[in-house]
This record gives sequence, structure tokens and C-alpha cells, in this order.
Amino acid sequence: MYLATVPDLLKPLFGNDLLWKVESEEPDIYLTFDDGPVYEATVPILKILEQFNVKATFFCVGENVFNNHDLYLDILQRGHLTGNHTYNHLNGWKTPEKVYSDNVKLCSDLVNSSLFRPPYGRISRSQLFALKNHYTIVMWTLLAGDFDAKLQKEKCLERLITNLKPGSIIVLHDNLKTREMINFVLPRFLEHALGKSYKFRTLTLI
Repeated sequence: MYLATVPDLLKPLFGNDLLWKVESEEPDIYLTFDDGPVYEATVPILKILEQFNVKATFFCVGENVFNNHDLYLDILQRGHLTGNHTYNHLNGWKTPEKVYSDNVKLCSDLVNSSLFRPPYGRISRSQLFALKNHYTIVMWTLLAGDFDAKLQKEKCLERLITNLKPGSIIVLHDNLKTREMINFVLPRFLEHALGKSYKFRTLTLI
């Protein structure tokens, strides 16, 4: 089970160590993609982003960066930002702290970034303590559900449009499982948001 937005009551459980949204008086929003880079999924996304002149932040799995390094460099050359998403897409709730931290470090050898997002949004307190002085740990404001095979494409798009607010950090995915959903949702969402005068930013200044 997952929610499109995280209840405010849950956010203080980790204090100020997790970034859920960006405080801004401007209509700025932050589009992020998890799990890539994967040619079959990431390349179409890059083309759509270029079509709309939108920049995004890609939280990359180190193993995918190693296997598709030219694509990773292309992401950067296009002006997008990247962040660390562990080397092997580890579930923090099922991984000992030392193993988890070492895996994040292994990814950092390929992804030079001060941004980190835990896969599945699952991170333990000990893992958080080990990483928080080295990274801004980015969660999300809005989870589209593009990974959900049971979710209709139109419903996924509706989730994004209905819950969008200034400062929102939006999670989508560039993996093989989400390709069809993303190809439908992303251009329509970008057109809607730009039509409402939202401005897409990367997490550069966070």
C-alpha cells in the first residue's frame, strides 16, 4: 500500500533529517526520477523533457550507471542533476546499516552528488544517522504510482495534477516496468503544469 502524498503527521518522526518538500513562495516544483539509467526507459524520458525544455533530478542506481555510463553522462550533459540511489537498489528496512552505508559509498564512486534517496523510501534510523552528515536525504511530496501495474494511466496522471502544489518534490521512475505509463503520463503532466505557470527546478540549491 502507498499514498500519493505523505501525511504531515508522519514527517516529524525523523525530525528535519529528511527533505519532503521545498519551501518556496514561487510556483517551483521538482521533478525526480528513480532507478535508472536504463536505455529503454531513460532515453524516451530525456526526449520528452527536451521537448518541453524541462530539467529534472535523476536518482541513479550505481549498478545501472556502471552498465550504462554513456547514458549517465548524457543525463548530465543535458543539464539534469543526479543523486545517489544506492548501488544495488537496497531496501533499507531489510539491510544492516554497515552493508547499506557501504553500498551507498559504492554508488558515490560513480555518482558524484550530495543528494541521496533511499529506494522504496525505506531507511532506518541508524542508516539515517550514518548518512545525514554527508547527504541531503530526499524523500517526496507526491508519489505518482507509475510503478503500480494495477493503476490506470489516467488515474496516475490525475494523481499528479490533483495533488500538485508549489514546492512539490515529485517521484517518477525510469525503469523497464514504468515505460508505458511514463510515455503516457509525462508529456501530459508537463503540459498541464507548464500551462498552470509552474516552473520545473532541479534540486541544485538544496
